[in-house]
Amino acid sequence: APGRDPPQRAADAALVLGNRAYLRGKPNPCLTGRVDEGVALARAGLARELLFSGGVDTEDGRIEAEVMEEHARAVGHTGPMRQERVSSSTRLNLALSTPMLQAAGVRSVIVVSEPYHLWRVKRLARNSGFDRAFDVQYAAAPSSCWRRWGMVFKGALREPLAVVNNAAHGYLF
Repeated sequence: APGRDPPQRAADAALVLGNRAYLRGKPNPCLTGRVDEGVALARAGLARELLFSGGVDTEDGRIEAEVMEEHARAVGHTGPMRQERVSSSTRLNLALSTPMLQAAGVRSVIVVSEPYHLWRVKRLARNSGFDRAFDVQYAAAPSSCWRRWGMVFKGALREPLAVVNNAAHGYLF
């Protein structure tokens, strides 16, 4: 079942945002948690197709979108899936996914990420025009990965730095 505060309307697609593909030789639970949420949306009839957005993981050279689709197949998802395999940031997730979604005739999108990340995602969507190109809703993937994997400190540092960086470049406000 979809996580807390599930989207209220069915959408043409769920856009699942990338994250580090692997952690200590295993699929990163933050990434697989996002995929699981996308699959749950599809199973609940809330997303017709899934678009996995994420390029090369600098740590191990794997393509995040590919790892995401492999995980979706491994948990039994058989519905339509696409990959955006180039983006290296949240801003580029949105920018590079836009033409793919438009080419597929998508009008409504559910963007999937962790709760802590969605604050910035919503501002990037507003300031880039993503939320004018599509009817956008958001779905918060379970965030237990941060507690379980001892990544709270890293996540707590990384997201504010990303906010500052994005704001300094004029992407947020």
